[in-house]
Amino acid sequence: MAAVRPSVLAHAATLERLAQLCRRTEDGGRQGAIVTGYRELDALLPRGGWPLGSIVELLSAATGVGELSLLLPALCHLAQTGRTIVWIAPPYVPYAPALALRGLPLERVLIIHTRSTQESLWAAEQALRCPAVGAALGWPAQIVDKNLRRLQLAAEAGGSLGILHRPAEAAAEASPAALRLQLQGLADGLRLHILKARGGRGGLQWHWRRSDVVAVHSFAGAGA
Repeated sequence: MAAVRPSVLAHAATLERLAQLCRRTEDGGRQGAIVTGYRELDALLPRGGWPLGSIVELLSAATGVGELSLLLPALCHLAQTGRTIVWIAPPYVPYAPALALRGLPLERVLIIHTRSTQESLWAAEQALRCPAVGAALGWPAQIVDKNLRRLQLAAEAGGSLGILHRPAEAAAEASPAALRLQLQGLADGLRLHILKARGGRGGLQWHWRRSDVVAVHSFAGAGA
């Protein structure tokens, strides 16, 4: 029998863990919102926070401009309620000690490394449909309207929060996402421009001044 590379075994085991996680839960469809952790931003969003059962698009010219620090309060809250946070093919490996220091339970973090954009989209859809998943974060290299709609329907079914990091130029494209934010990195934080907010008004801006940033460790370079 030919030897199987450890990386392949790890990949298969991770996808199987996601499947087991979803088989253990049945109650889905939770909606509403999870507060962002920033009162000023909550006041600008239609539901008063990140919309559960929805896709949120973060559009920026580059990754690592502080978007993870922005999301962490909500991710921590979801994880502390017992739901898993799924990272699908992140461009950088999250630095576990920094995440733990900020209050994210590492046992509630599942990182899935994929080998193609199609596999990333498949994993994202499965994760979003899973009631045990609080949020699924993805960095799709390419995505079309049909795939976005499938992810939106999956998020509605699971009552989870789908976060898609997309390039800035995607702002010119139509999208079924409930919330679309254009992010601009600044020396002291981020400028958020609300391009679309279902049930609310687009065009609003917010300047987030961060006090600290979650470190990243090394380039993952996986799949999508």
